[in-house]
Amino acid sequence: MIDVAKTAGFCYGVKRAVDGVYKEIEKGNKIATLGHLIHNGQVIEELEEKGVKSYDRIEDIPPEYAVVIRAHGVGENVYRAAEGRQVIDLTCPFVAKIHKIVKEHYDKGYKIVIVGDKAHPEVIGINGHCGESAFIINDIKTEIPPELSEKQLCIVAQTTINREFFGEIVQNIKKTCKSTLVFDTICSATKDRQKEADELSQKSDVMIVIGGRESSNTRKLFEICKRNCPLSYHVETAGDLPAKITHNKIGITAGASTPSGIIEEVVKAMSENVKNEENFAELFAQSESKTLNNGDIVEGIVAEVRNNEVIVELKGSKYNGQLAADQLTNDPALKPSDVVKVGDTIKVYVVGVNDGEGKVVLSRKKVINEEGWIKIKEAFEANKTLEGKITKAVKGGVIAITDDTQIFIPARQAAGRFVQDLQSLVGTTVKYRIIEVDDRRKRVIGSVRVILEEERKEKEEKFWAEAEVGKRYEGVVKSLTSFGAFVDIGGVDGLVHISELSWNRIKHPSEVCKEGDVLDVYIKDINPETKKISLGFKKVEDNPWTIAQSKIAIGDIVKCKIVRMLPFGAFAEIIPNVDGLIHISQIADRKIGKPEDVLSIGEEVEAQVTDVNWDDKKISLSIRALIPTPIPEEKEEKDDTDVPLNAETLVYSTNPEVEVDEEIEIEPAEEPKVDEAPAEEEPKAEEKTEETEPAAEEAADEADAE
Repeated sequence: MIDVAKTAGFCYGVKRAVDGVYKEIEKGNKIATLGHLIHNGQVIEELEEKGVKSYDRIEDIPPEYAVVIRAHGVGENVYRAAEGRQVIDLTCPFVAKIHKIVKEHYDKGYKIVIVGDKAHPEVIGINGHCGESAFIINDIKTEIPPELSEKQLCIVAQTTINREFFGEIVQNIKKTCKSTLVFDTICSATKDRQKEADELSQKSDVMIVIGGRESSNTRKLFEICKRNCPLSYHVETAGDLPAKITHNKIGITAGASTPSGIIEEVVKAMSENVKNEENFAELFAQSESKTLNNGDIVEGIVAEVRNNEVIVELKGSKYNGQLAADQLTNDPALKPSDVVKVGDTIKVYVVGVNDGEGKVVLSRKKVINEEGWIKIKEAFEANKTLEGKITKAVKGGVIAITDDTQIFIPARQAAGRFVQDLQSLVGTTVKYRIIEVDDRRKRVIGSVRVILEEERKEKEEKFWAEAEVGKRYEGVVKSLTSFGAFVDIGGVDGLVHISELSWNRIKHPSEVCKEGDVLDVYIKDINPETKKISLGFKKVEDNPWTIAQSKIAIGDIVKCKIVRMLPFGAFAEIIPNVDGLIHISQIADRKIGKPEDVLSIGEEVEAQVTDVNWDDKKISLSIRALIPTPIPEEKEEKDDTDVPLNAETLVYSTNPEVEVDEEIEIEPAEEPKVDEAPAEEEPKAEEKTEETEPAAEEAADEADAE
């Protein structure tokens, strides 16, 4: 049995360069290559026969010849030397990418490190884009200069270097140098070729590696094969083949610079030397590249899954295809490893062939969309309910993914009611139905709303058939307003008024709940005609007046806090949300003009419960009742005659509970009348005698005595 590697032969860069030169030959132009176009003596001889010469220095190329820059690329100094001349730049796109990386980071101050053969023309060209200052390493045993440990390093690889070898050197550098920026610039075609050679050589008794002795990538293939299969042979042409090979399992691969004609000659020679029933020429033809055209849908096998792309082995083609991550699936949240794995067989759409990056550009999304379109039309015709994940919000709506097919859902159809922020729907899984299909524009419109409306109608009918006052529900808060919360209790919305949300005083429902909260509610009132439902939420056992009734009784002395004042008294909080009234007459033991004369808001006082009306939620309090009555001091008794009563005497009440509105006039008592003897005639002066004088004195003495 003979296996011919699918990756055997020209890589994209080499094929591009060879085809470019032959096109110039067909045009009749005079061209000369700067160095051998490829590392294959047979090709070089053929080109020389057609008049294409190669020169080592640009100065040696005659001025009338156009300068061809081969796939290996050149340094900046060569481009400067070629100014003013016709230049045909056939640098491999993968190599040109390395030039760009090196130039950019060299200008930023990075020290460039190239892993590769310093004598290889590709490495020489790369070094020419950093002022030929790169540190070039091609041996795992090479010691890293101490001065590199203090610098920022930018590490790149020769495109044809062995991948495992590159990884070992990078790890060795990182042990000494902490600041490293690594770019895996090994050509993907090289990786694929080396990987296939490794796998093929492990299961073969003999390996034939075809390619020029100077070809770096061919030598790498031979090293890989020799490691797995001791009977490995490196041949340039069919003439280098061993005289006779009789082993059953034979593998054939070829370097990137090996023309298909040479590979075919080797296969034909093998058919003469090996007893095998298969037609080797036919085997080789099967390995040859199938012509691919834009728009083809082909099958492929996933060969490698990377972070940003998937490499696909295209059946019937020698080239691998490049499937970018954004062309793998319609769901942007998925990584390539979430969608496919190595070995999977997938259908892909050919977007472009040899697009300048050395790959056949593929798209799986286009195939998915085509297949999905058929399923969508079937779902539309059957009025089928679909399920999808909303992956992003776009202008005017959202995009849902079902079976990797995108469906546009307008904003007005994205939910049961208007959604201000469509981004809030991203990541949710919804049920929807196709409501419009436009064959011409390949446009599909879905609706979540029609599903929700149907479900809501069904729930409404069930609700109204079973609803009754007092029935409890676990409801979901749908929206909040200044006057309450609307709660979905199973297909219908009821209103919990703000006064029903809490026993405490609240200014807005958001102090108690938010949209999406689950509340334990019950029907307070219901009107089937108007479809209005009033819901209750407060629990009786949490009623502060119920709590107060178990704690407060008439005659209790309570501590309370003054919370507000009115002209007729002050309200004091006994327990949260239970206030009592202290009437103005019960604030002090004297008459006051207003409560503020004695009390202040926030002041804590003690008061006695004097009356309670639990039905009307009224509690009467008294501070005055707790003020002790002063005991009057004992006074000496005085004769009433000491303080005579008259009209000017002020009268007051001894009873402190009786207010005196006006003064009372008291009539003065009449003086007692004294019986008087008739007055004797006063003797005339001239009639006074000595006998009369003593009598007068005695009368005076008697009057004084009385």
